[in-house]
Amino acid sequence: MSNDARVLIGRVGKPHGLDGSFVVEGASADPRWFMPGSRILIGGVEVEVLARRHARARPVIKIDRSVERGAPIEVPREALPPTAEDEYYDFELIGLEVFEEDGRSLGHVKAVEHGIANDALALESGLLLPLIGACVITIDVEAGRILVAPGFSTPD
Repeated sequence: MSNDARVLIGRVGKPHGLDGSFVVEGASADPRWFMPGSRILIGGVEVEVLARRHARARPVIKIDRSVERGAPIEVPREALPPTAEDEYYDFELIGLEVFEEDGRSLGHVKAVEHGIANDALALESGLLLPLIGACVITIDVEAGRILVAPGFSTPD
């Protein structure tokens, strides 16, 4: 399975306890990946989750073998639930080029930052654009572009 066919859902963090359990760093908000019986990929190898608990609101899991700290925890892309219309996974937006209505390129999406009131697109230039209807006009993942309304960025 290629790396493009997988989605990162966390990383192996520090050990927790003496039974081989570890904290999942940067864990997906979807708890089903870490439920006992789930099968996930760690370092490209399929493993089974044997137990799950929490420590400081982070999942702590035990799996059926030992793994290296920092290893990526992934799932196959096809295992993700489908999104509704106008819903996107963060990884689908990263790398898309953002344009204002006048055609000016504002740069590429580096990350999606999750906030209390709304999420924001973090561009490589340092610009943050709110993911709200007044700002984002269209998102075309297939074309690799996002169209935004004017007034949310400062001119060069």
